[in-house]
Amino acid sequence: MKKVLINDAERIDDLLTENLHIIQSDEVFSFSMDAVLLAHFVSLPQKGKIIDLCTGNGVIPLLMSTRTRAHIEGIEIQERLADMAKRSVEMNELEHRIQIRHGDLRELHLETGYEVYDAITVNPPYMALRGQDIKLNPHQAIARHEISCTLEEVIAACKRLIRTGGKVAMVHKPQRLGEIISLMRENRLEPKRIRFVHPRAHLEANMVLIEAIRNGKPDVRLLPPLIVYNEQGEYCPEIYDIYYGSKEGRI
Repeated sequence: MKKVLINDAERIDDLLTENLHIIQSDEVFSFSMDAVLLAHFVSLPQKGKIIDLCTGNGVIPLLMSTRTRAHIEGIEIQERLADMAKRSVEMNELEHRIQIRHGDLRELHLETGYEVYDAITVNPPYMALRGQDIKLNPHQAIARHEISCTLEEVIAACKRLIRTGGKVAMVHKPQRLGEIISLMRENRLEPKRIRFVHPRAHLEANMVLIEAIRNGKPDVRLLPPLIVYNEQGEYCPEIYDIYYGSKEGRI
């Protein structure tokens, strides 16, 4: 692990796979299980170009680097988070494989061009703005609420950036699945794989993972549910394997 600048209020956390570490801070939005599950769920090419939209502190690009040799990028609109992500990449000595951009996903095509990526991941803000009083600091508010980009803008950006036959994977709230599918199809992204994540077997899903193909034919697979905790409050085997690795290998 390479030594890099660690600012006040920052810490280094262990990602529990491939000896990877990440810079985090309680002052900004830290990654959670949804990001880890998305990095494990997405179908990754072994070459070409991948980008993670709304990358935050870069956890998804770091985790995806253990599953593919393709070039990986991440784009984050918050300068502080983008800087943390860049330093995490440097700390893990992955600069030759991962590039972090500070910028607006809505304008990225003006720099990269259209249809240049083979796969896209995105863990976008989940909550639409409905005139509510947001009692969060600015960093957390932007990460959780559609302040800097809406769901419609995220999916439109995916359409501009993904090549024909490329895959777009997203994690979101099940309550918005109908909206997600509708917007994807409007943007020629055909849903192919959907998986619901349940905190416990008897509880409603609180996350949904969805993967679409640019210009694909209608043919969606509903995968088995992913259960997080068993009756004893412990991680179920699949979740444990995702976080800690299994006999078949880490993610």
